[in-house]
Parts: sequence; structure tokens; C-alpha cells
Amino acid sequence: MDNFIFQSPTKFVFGKNTETQVGTLLKESNAKKVLVHYGTGSIKRSGLFDRVIKAINEVGIDYLELGGVVPNPRDTLVYKGIELCKKEQVDFILAVGGGSVIDSAKAISAGALYDGDFWDFFDRLEQVKETLKVGVVLTIHAAGSEGSTSSIITKTSPLRKKGLNTELFRPVFAIINPELTFTLPTYQTAAGIVDMMSHIFERYFTKSKNVILVDRLSEATMVTIIEAAKVIIKNPTDYEARATICWASTIAHNGSLGVGRGSDWATHRLEHELSAMYDITHGAGLAVMIPAYMRYTVKSDIQRYRRFAIKVMKVKDNKRKPLKVAMLGIDRLEAFFKSLNMPTSFKEINMSIDDIPKLVENLYVNVGERVGNYQTLTMEDAKKIYELACK
Repeated sequence: MDNFIFQSPTKFVFGKNTETQVGTLLKESNAKKVLVHYGTGSIKRSGLFDRVIKAINEVGIDYLELGGVVPNPRDTLVYKGIELCKKEQVDFILAVGGGSVIDSAKAISAGALYDGDFWDFFDRLEQVKETLKVGVVLTIHAAGSEGSTSSIITKTSPLRKKGLNTELFRPVFAIINPELTFTLPTYQTAAGIVDMMSHIFERYFTKSKNVILVDRLSEATMVTIIEAAKVIIKNPTDYEARATICWASTIAHNGSLGVGRGSDWATHRLEHELSAMYDITHGAGLAVMIPAYMRYTVKSDIQRYRRFAIKVMKVKDNKRKPLKVAMLGIDRLEAFFKSLNMPTSFKEINMSIDDIPKLVENLYVNVGERVGNYQTLTMEDAKKIYELACK
């Protein structure tokens, strides 16, 4: 096990009707003026916005609002939020939504206390030294951003999609009411399930040795996600299954399943180019890229893939044919994605092999000559993985 530091200061408030506690939590956080940040209006149609505002008014805290966050959140709205926070002297940002809203809020929180262009942080030209406080009322189980150190933003010109990690991005609190996810479209639910599993994959497939505890925690979480997903697809309002998925999404990306070992993130980097160029749902893009990446890297660590196949995908072991077992595990994972009606090839997301040179070019601009840690990939490797995804 590698040396590690793990710190998770976020206060998680979990369960039914917990959104009514947002005012109290803001007051505990010494918020004086709050920017309520959200998406394209679903929280107003559902009545959630009114409940949140009522709770804020009850504790006498000033607020203003900024909606309009879209999937693959854009820098244009981040700039608008930064300007608003500076002008109105906002000291707290409340993200009401899913990963895109939370990521946008985090980027605004960094830019609001910086005199330059917030994109300097994403280009690694400057380090984030301070941020506004961020709180969350979660509506989508997927990204895990409610407990993570990361923010991913799409720059519109020139087109780039980049992530940034800093401990300062961990929210002060996160309210998680599984009932708020009942009305999610099936497609969005499925994409979120792929996304949360991908966060575990990026940590589980590692070169680090003697990490049996976090291996077993990761395997148990993945098995539980698969089991709960099958229930949710049939019955979207099953509270216990939704609750299970909600918390699994959080621990999949809060760092607890990555302690003591190196992580990879190559699959995410490959997918970011898809969703940046074609504005597809992140989880759907991952459903395409994960099986392709796994098939390309399986021979570099057959035993790790064999373990995944046995422990998670329930493939019967065959010690004489470990590669066959490993490949069956990948096949079953892809079949699981298909059972969620997720795409698993370029063809299903209206892309073609002709797009690959541009994808590789953009990847090179964003990451350089190599990407990943589990198996370090060159741009030629990336090209071949994209080609596998064209099947």
C-alpha cells in the first residue's frame, strides 16, 4: 500500500426531506450572501427550488440566483457567475443539481477570488489558493462531485474540456435526498450508473500492490451498484435502491476507494474528447470507451482483470485460461451497459472512424504525449483504443 493523505471535510446530510435543512446548514457555515446555482429549470418545475428558497428565507440569509447550467458545463456561464459573485459580494455558492451544476459552482468559487482568468487554473498556469465556500443539494446520482476534489469544465473557444483537482473544491456540506432522483429520466439514471462505476475503475485498475482492503471495498461497491441498478431500471421509485445508488455514487469519487494506490484516469481523458466535440452525455461516452480501453489493456495485467471478472462480474474461474476469464468479465460488463440501454460503440453515438484523428489531436493538446498510469498510453495507443470503439 502506498503512502496517502485522506481528508473529507464535507458534512453529508442524507435521507428524506433533508433539503429542508439547507437554511440551517448555510447559517452554520456563516453564509451571509448566497448564489443559488442550478440547471435549466427542472428544480423550479419540481418545486425543489421553492423549498430551498423557503429554507434560506427562514434563516434570513440574502440570496441571488444563476441558472442555465447544461451538461458538460461551459466556461461562459462560469464567467458570468464569477462576475456576479464579485459584483454582489457573494460569500457562498449553493449548487442545486447534479455534477455539472456542482462543477460549475466550484469553478466559480475559485474564479470569484482571483483577479485573472479562472481558466489559468485549468491550464495549470496558476494554483488555486482560496475559494468561496460551496454547498450542495444533490438531484442526480452520478458524478460524485458532491464529495470530490474535482471540477470539469468545457471551454467553448477554442473547444477544450479539462478537469481540475484541489482539496479546496470539497463542498462544505452535501444534502442527499434519494427521493429527489425518482423522476430522473431512465437514460440519465443509466448514464449516472456508468459514470460512478467508471470512478471506481480508474482507481481499481492500478499498479499499486497489497491494496486488498480497498480492492474488496471497491468490488463490493461495484457489485452493489449493479444489483441496485437492476432494481431501479424496473422500479424508479424504489427508495432503498435509490438510496444505495446515491451513497455509492458519493463514495465512488470522494477518494476513499483510492487510498494507498495510484489511479489512472486515461479512460476519462479519452472520453472527455468525445463529450467536448459532440456534446454527448459523459456517462454514455464512458460506456463506449470503457470496454474498448479494457480490451486494449487487458494483457498488460491479466490477473487484475481476471480478479475483476470473478469478484464483480461473477465469471466462473478457470486458472488455466486466465485471459479467457478476463475477457468474459469485460464482455459481461459491456452486456450490463447494454442492459441499461447505454451505447457501447461510436456508431451508436453517431460518430465514425473519420473523427479519430481530430480526437487524438485534441487529446494531445490537453494531456501531451502520454496519458494514464495503469498502462501509460501514447497517442498511437489512444488512436487504437478509439478504433476499437468503432466496432
